[in-house]
Amino acid sequence: MNNLQLEMNIGIVEGMLYLCGDEGITSKEIQAILELKEEEITILLESLKERLENDVSRGLQLVYLANKYKLATKIEYKEYYTLMVDQSESKLSNAAMETLAIIAYNQPITKLRVEEIRGVNSDAMIRRLQAKALVKDVGREETPGRPVLFAVTNEFMDTFNLKSLEELPPLETKEYKTEENESIFDFKYREDMNDN
Repeated sequence: MNNLQLEMNIGIVEGMLYLCGDEGITSKEIQAILELKEEEITILLESLKERLENDVSRGLQLVYLANKYKLATKIEYKEYYTLMVDQSESKLSNAAMETLAIIAYNQPITKLRVEEIRGVNSDAMIRRLQAKALVKDVGREETPGRPVLFAVTNEFMDTFNLKSLEELPPLETKEYKTEENESIFDFKYREDMNDN
């Protein structure tokens, strides 16, 4: 592996770690994707770890937990990240409220299922809700890969003044009626045109 290829592969691995988020990734998974030898993957991970640790302009570090590699914030900058979380605690964004509602109504639920419902990556949003202690990890689903299951916390119940989840307002559903000879596609197309 020449220097250019090494640099590219380090960048690829960093991107993979970012995409994996809290789930992390094993060296075997990286090896399968990059089609490199185990010792080459070790060199890539060690190089990335060293760069992140030694560069004070980087806020992330590479950690190895539960047989997986993950990106995490540097402990020496913890006070700033704590301040950021504290300052944003008073107000939740629409995206945060949407993610929180999906988890509350469907718990326990995996991140993948939340993303299927929202239609966007929800890794950062779930992490933010965990940082605010509104969402917690409640175990793992008994399916391949054993994804983490999320549910709301007692803090969520207190914040929204709920005694139980049964007090959540019922979900509203929209019903669309079409003519007998009209297809759903035609109706959806007309609806989209009216929205413009």
